[in-house]
Amino acid sequence: MAASASKVSSHGAYQRLAGWHGELTAFRRDLHAHPELGFEEKRTAARVAEALRVAGVDEVHEGVGRTGVVGIVRGSAGQSARAIGLRADMDALPIVEENDFAWRSAQRGVMHGCGHDGHTTMLVGAARYLAATRHFDGSAVLIFQPGEEGFAGAKAMIDDGLFERFPVDSVYAMHNWPALPAGTVGVNPGPMMAAADRIEIIVQGRGGHGAHPYLAIDPVLVAAHIITAAQSLVSRNVSPIDNAVVSLCSVHAGEPTAFAVIPREARIVGTVRTFRREVQDMIEERLGRLVESVALGFGATARLKYLRSYPATINSEREAAFAADTAAALVGEQHVVRNLPPSMGAEDFSFMLQVKPGAYLRLGQGGEGSCFLHNSRYDFNDEVLPLGAALFASLVERSLAPAQP
Repeated sequence: MAASASKVSSHGAYQRLAGWHGELTAFRRDLHAHPELGFEEKRTAARVAEALRVAGVDEVHEGVGRTGVVGIVRGSAGQSARAIGLRADMDALPIVEENDFAWRSAQRGVMHGCGHDGHTTMLVGAARYLAATRHFDGSAVLIFQPGEEGFAGAKAMIDDGLFERFPVDSVYAMHNWPALPAGTVGVNPGPMMAAADRIEIIVQGRGGHGAHPYLAIDPVLVAAHIITAAQSLVSRNVSPIDNAVVSLCSVHAGEPTAFAVIPREARIVGTVRTFRREVQDMIEERLGRLVESVALGFGATARLKYLRSYPATINSEREAAFAADTAAALVGEQHVVRNLPPSMGAEDFSFMLQVKPGAYLRLGQGGEGSCFLHNSRYDFNDEVLPLGAALFASLVERSLAPAQP
């Protein structure tokens, strides 16, 4: 615990959770060894539900949003109707793990390469602490979400009546961040993560012999011009005050063995990342016109398929400030970054923040030689488990503090 314990004063939640560090580590490593993809988290959900019941959580609801779990802990002080939501994601990634430690993935091709095993464990630890102490007035709603990695599990839970069945006043989530020192907490009162859109461009030409290109309409050439032209969308259309990314990441046309065959079709796949809806709308509209116009200039046709996957993750100002204050009370102001630069990555907690005020935090777990997220050699830093659990619990205790007589 040295990496995080040195940053925590004598805080009750942390001290108690630190005593459970070994159990939390064992639980996290068990989840790591048995990863499951989005909406397949049956074993993970069962382990979570069992842990919540053993901890004495008042209510445990399974199958929310297919494989999600929701736990309810009621405080012992008063009968307030106030409620705070805490969310952790449970799913793994389709990656072949290259670690060789004892708790490496037992399922080839699936691994916890983003630390969701750690997030789940921290929330289980917070549940155990909250159920044991109940030093708050209201209810803690513990949301264990499936399918964050591209499956929009947060939306699935919302569509399944998450906030109608379990009303909350605000909701918080936390994600480990190897780029921050272990035990440091980062937040931003505004954009934290970008909107993620998937784009596919289909170019239709006329196939032919590579020795007689004048008799064909080459979709490969058209695709090349579209790729080049698309790079002007951000540099010449987006204000330098805003942020946007257009990345065309895959091109497919023809067969590698057919070296003298001009194909009939080319496909380009990529992503667009933005923070503001106005910029998102502009890029979709102008990219569509660019694709069609460039193709037309070569006598080809092209169309754009634009899929809006995850909206931007935007923290509400009051809740972000409250979360930063809560972290500062736990680790000290010097270990809180209140203006953390936003990431162009995406997060489906954004769906929850569209319907409830709240904040998305980053918990530092880094250190020299640590891998970044989605790396085949990544592993969650177990040293920060008690701290993350204490931060979750503190958000509940501070926001639902009993009224003073």
